[in-house]
Amino acid sequence: MFTSISLSLAVHGAVPSYTNPILPYDYSDPDVCRVGDTYLMTSSSFNNVPGLQILASKDLVHWEIVDAAIRYRLPGYKEGDKVAGNFVWAPAIREHDGRIWIYYGDPDRGIYCVRSNSQFTIHNLQFPMEWEEPVLVMPAKGYIDPCPLWDEDGRVWLSHGVAGSRFGLKSVLMMAELTADGLGVKTPSRIIFDGHEEHPTSEGTKLYKRNGYYYIMHPAGGVATGWQVVQRSKNIYGPYELKVTLAQGKTAVNAPHQGGWVETPEGDGWFIHFQDVGVAGRIVHLQPLRWENDWPVMGNNGEPVMEMKNEKLKMKNSQPSWVNFMRRDEFDSTELALDWQWSGGRVEPRWYFCDAANSRLRLYSAPREADEWMPNLLLQKIPAVAFTATARVKFCPNTHKKMAGAEQAGMIVTGRKASFRVEVPVTNEWVYLKLEMNNRQQGQFYTSPDGKHWTKAGEPFQAVEGHWIGAQVGFFCTRDGRQHNDSGWMDVDWFETKRQ
Repeated sequence: MFTSISLSLAVHGAVPSYTNPILPYDYSDPDVCRVGDTYLMTSSSFNNVPGLQILASKDLVHWEIVDAAIRYRLPGYKEGDKVAGNFVWAPAIREHDGRIWIYYGDPDRGIYCVRSNSQFTIHNLQFPMEWEEPVLVMPAKGYIDPCPLWDEDGRVWLSHGVAGSRFGLKSVLMMAELTADGLGVKTPSRIIFDGHEEHPTSEGTKLYKRNGYYYIMHPAGGVATGWQVVQRSKNIYGPYELKVTLAQGKTAVNAPHQGGWVETPEGDGWFIHFQDVGVAGRIVHLQPLRWENDWPVMGNNGEPVMEMKNEKLKMKNSQPSWVNFMRRDEFDSTELALDWQWSGGRVEPRWYFCDAANSRLRLYSAPREADEWMPNLLLQKIPAVAFTATARVKFCPNTHKKMAGAEQAGMIVTGRKASFRVEVPVTNEWVYLKLEMNNRQQGQFYTSPDGKHWTKAGEPFQAVEGHWIGAQVGFFCTRDGRQHNDSGWMDVDWFETKRQ
């Protein structure tokens, strides 16, 4: 499903500054690690497949999507499951013993680990990697937000939080010891911190060790109004001292939420975290981090920075960080690009054909499931600013009289409580579809026969966020429950997004 990628970021004149957000896209619950001179990031992917998208960077500011660790089907998924907002929550990514390891929580099944299946040379990273099948390390309902730590004495620790909706308790953090291979439980989890009184909704653990201290970095207070907490102890089970290290203060960055700490090869510290901005999702910020008396100081003395000048990042790309994510897809590959995701928990071969010979994508109609759910929605993250999305498409429904009116296809914007769509006219001719979204996430669809003269399609709408994610934009090709031995299809010649 993926083509080989060798990471090589564009090189331009040095610009030793950046502006937050570094990624105005919905990468919820980001975590980061460094492998040699390359930084890797992953984030929650919930019900979307490919899951656990992996981004890479040489400077912590400019990122490219290079891989996905879960490619075809979510572990534990069964057809008919309610998928929205479930499955892959808050991962931690680490390099250990020549492999990339990712631990994540599935709130209904437990804590999983997926790792690269062979050792690699840190100075010759190639993507995509081969990944082992995910292992259910800790079966448990309600265990989420895990993070591993390989200690100097060979012991393996795992911190995690809990989901009150499944566990019946929230605002507590837990610790367990894993087996030496990191794939099983040696001692059960036990509570090491209770945040009910002063730090409610403590979650999102990240576990580190530095100068003999164990550190747990985690958010509290919720995604809309919360803050970052750091705890430290000489004993893995505590008791822990605690400090608030990042909060909104007088800035416009509400609730600087969970993320991860990483150091450059020269030892300079940085902290990546998200900000929840509603319909546009959970966008990614980068904060400087320094140490004072074995405590981290994040941002501008504990408040988020919006613009940062720092030559130590060694940025060589003069373009804004979002440029890599605004593009035109000509569908001239035999594989889908890595920014496309299916929303239904799995990928099925009957859903699509990458017709590289004709430089187009063909989407076949798939039956809607319970509650009119369309499992074959093909979607992308929307930008955090005003944008347009345009496509050239052609809809060819099944012509059998039994299937008359059974199929629909077009462009869609999805959210948790509502979706908005424009259908392709049944003409068997190429037409153009366009979505315009303003900076208040109000949208309007248009159609055109030639890409020049546009007609409004439907009424303006207010987009809504998804389940733990922002809204998404993409395509649908669906049909009702009528059975037949063939399907109609929609061809997509190209798809383009631009900032307004």
